[in-house]
Amino acid sequence: MGLTRLIVLLAVVSCSFAQTYNTRYDNIDIDQILASKRLLDNYIQCLLDENAKRCSPEGREFKKYIPEAIRTNCAKCSDSQKRIVKKTAKHIITNRPQDWEKIKQKFDPQGKYHQSFNDFLNSR
Repeated sequence: MGLTRLIVLLAVVSCSFAQTYNTRYDNIDIDQILASKRLLDNYIQCLLDENAKRCSPEGREFKKYIPEAIRTNCAKCSDSQKRIVKKTAKHIITNRPQDWEKIKQKFDPQGKYHQSFNDFLNSR
């Protein structure tokens, strides 16, 4: 392999690693949030633009990435983020289906990504 090809390959690999979401919140205690009705209510209201004043910095950041994460099945998510997304979505689907319907309507109103996102949620 020539030096030029090696440099191009390294540049492509570097760019692909850089195309991930910010990992600042990868260690968030999702179990604590899901166990607290108050905290979960705040996050859901933030996502749905129902209470912008109570939207935490991490809630605002999550909301910013949700549309792309749904379209791409979390392609830019770290492994930790994928675990958090799957756990959170499954919890809301099971325990708060009305809220899940509102979230789907807001972020995938035409249902274009519903099946592929469900497949992602059920993948290992």
